[in-house]
Amino acid sequence: MRPSGRQTDALRPLSIEPHVNRHAEGSCLIRLGNTHVICTASLEERVPPFLKNTGKGWVTAEYGMLPRATNTRMRREVKDGPSGRTQEIQRLIGRSLRAGTDLVALGERQITVDCDVIQADGGTRCAAITGGWVALRLAVNRLLKANAIQRNPLDHPVSAVSVGLYAGQPVLDLDYPEDSEAGVDANVVMTGERMIEVQMSAEGSTFSREQMAVLLDLAAQGNGILAQAQLTAVA
Repeated sequence: MRPSGRQTDALRPLSIEPHVNRHAEGSCLIRLGNTHVICTASLEERVPPFLKNTGKGWVTAEYGMLPRATNTRMRREVKDGPSGRTQEIQRLIGRSLRAGTDLVALGERQITVDCDVIQADGGTRCAAITGGWVALRLAVNRLLKANAIQRNPLDHPVSAVSVGLYAGQPVLDLDYPEDSEAGVDANVVMTGERMIEVQMSAEGSTFSREQMAVLLDLAAQGNGILAQAQLTAVA
């Protein structure tokens, strides 16, 4: 039995609310159970120096957690700079979103996706990727509507979900109580039926190839549900 009472293949309650920020070109609030993340996409008509005159655009990301996103207050990272964990997560978000973007179709412009966790209960990086794509797509929709680009650079949603072995069972979308006790933990990023990144590691027990295949199938199922929610949010 999972602590939440969910079935092993069930996501937490999911909602994606678009257009939550009046200033950003794209924005949403994604809720996966008690994990809540605000995602905004900001458009700039410039690219990093290494992309000047290449005809390619750029998508990058930043990630952060508010001080009381967790049970105890965390220090704001603005004073000491981002932690190693924060840097690793924002790099994951950035390269995941870029992998699902045709940078040539985007043109020489940059979109920065900011993901701010306002409440955390496990799976924040996955929620940030999933919500980040929605914010990115809404920003791209503005470019399409203004005829600033000729074709959509985002063919399929990019989403992410966690899977793992909890109490010996493969489970989907781990919350914090499960994540903290999981024998195996994985984050799986996908676009359509193709994988972008798989982060899978033993957290207390080893796993077989057969168990890995089961977890990847479970992640594909969860990402399919997330993708449908993303498309509904940007319609």
